Amino acid sequence: MSNLPNFRSPAVLLEHAQHTMRFYHPRAIDPAGGLFHFFKDDGSVYDASHRHLVSSTRFVFTYSMAYRHFQDPAYQEGARHALRFLRDVHRSPDGSGYAWMLNGRAVEDGTQHAYGQAFVLLAYAHAAMAGLDEARPWIAETFELMERRFWDVQAGLYADEASADWSVLSSYRGQNANMHACEALLAAFQATGERRYLERAYTVAYNITQRQAQRCGGLIWEHYDPQWQPDWKFNIDDPENLFRPWGYQPGHFTEWAKLLLQLEARGAGVLHEDMGWLLPTAERLFRTAVEKGWDPQYGGLCYSLAPDLSICDWHKYFWVQAESAAAAAMLAQRTGNAEYWDWYDRLWAYSWTHMVDHKYGAWFRILDRENRKLSDEKSPAGKVDYHTMGACYDIVATLAKTGHA
Repeated sequence: MSNLPNFRSPAVLLEHAQHTMRFYHPRAIDPAGGLFHFFKDDGSVYDASHRHLVSSTRFVFTYSMAYRHFQDPAYQEGARHALRFLRDVHRSPDGSGYAWMLNGRAVEDGTQHAYGQAFVLLAYAHAAMAGLDEARPWIAETFELMERRFWDVQAGLYADEASADWSVLSSYRGQNANMHACEALLAAFQATGERRYLERAYTVAYNITQRQAQRCGGLIWEHYDPQWQPDWKFNIDDPENLFRPWGYQPGHFTEWAKLLLQLEARGAGVLHEDMGWLLPTAERLFRTAVEKGWDPQYGGLCYSLAPDLSICDWHKYFWVQAESAAAAAMLAQRTGNAEYWDWYDRLWAYSWTHMVDHKYGAWFRILDRENRKLSDEKSPAGKVDYHTMGACYDIVATLAKTGHA
C-alpha cells in the first residue's frame, strides 16, 4: 500500500483510534447488559451469550480512553455500561473474586486468574479517570483482593491462578499476569496519586525484568514453577495458547520496554529506588525483539522465539505490532536515537498494509507468515482492540513530548 499516512501526526493516530472504535461502537453494546465479545470481520456477532473477563474489562478501558480523548458522552455512557456488567455480573456477590467466563449471566468458568484481576484493576483506574467516580473506591478494593489472594511476599510477584473458591492455588507461575499487573498498577497510581501502587509496579518490574531475567539468559521467559525457576517445557505442545504461549515473546519484550519507560517517567521525583536500570533494560528488550523477531522476507514481528532465539512461531499477531510501535516511539523520544523512529515507521507501514482492516475497521487478529488471514474472526474473546487503540493513545502522548501535539 502506497501513500501511507504520516504516523507521527497525532491527528492521524487519533482518527485511526476513532476508526477502530467505530467498529465496536455502538454495535458492541448489548441492551440487556454488558457488551458483545465475538465479532466477525464485517462486525457481525457470532456468539452473543459468552462474556470473557478480559474482554469485559478491556471494553471499560477502550470506552474510557475514547471518552477522555474525544469527549463524546456516548463513550462515557459506554464505559459506564461496561463497568456495570463487570461489577454486577462478573464479580461474585460476596466480592471474593471475578468469574473468568460467563454464559449469559451464569458462571461457566469461575477460575480466579491474577491476569484477569489485573485487568479489573486497570478497568477501575481508567473508569475513574474518565469521570466515573463510583469506580474510584474499587481500585483499592481490587488491589487488596490481589494482595490477599495472589501476592507472594517472598517472591515479590503475583501467583497466577486459583480455583473458583480459592481452595487450591495452582503451582503455575507466569510473567504475563505480572506484566499486566504492572500496567494496572501504573494506571492506579495515575488515577489516585497513591505512591503504594507505583512502588508495587516497580517491585514487579524489577523482579521480572532483572531477577527473573537473570535466570533466563537475561531475557523474560513466560513460565515458571512455584519457586520461580523457569519451566522450559510448559506448553511446548501448545505453542499458540492464547494466554500462556511457549517460547520467548517478542511482543512481551516490547510491551515491557513500554512499561519500563512509563515507570521511569512516573517515578521521577516520586520513587526513591534506583531507576538507572530501566532505560537500558527497555532498550535491550526492544532490540532483541526486533533483531530476532522481525520477518526479513514478509515483514512484521513474529510471535515466538525458541530458547536459542530462533523464530519458532512465524504467525503475525496484531497486538505484537501495535505494542512494538508504541515502544519504538517512546524509545525514540526518550533517547533521541533515530533508529527507533525507523523501527516505528517500519512497524506502522507493515501494520497499515497488512493488519488494519480499512474496509470494516479494527485490526485483523492473526496472519500467517505470508500475511494471509487464518479466519474471519476479527475479535474473539479478549481482543476488542485494546492494544491497538491503547498504542495510538500512548504514541500521541509521546509525540506531545516531542512537540508534535
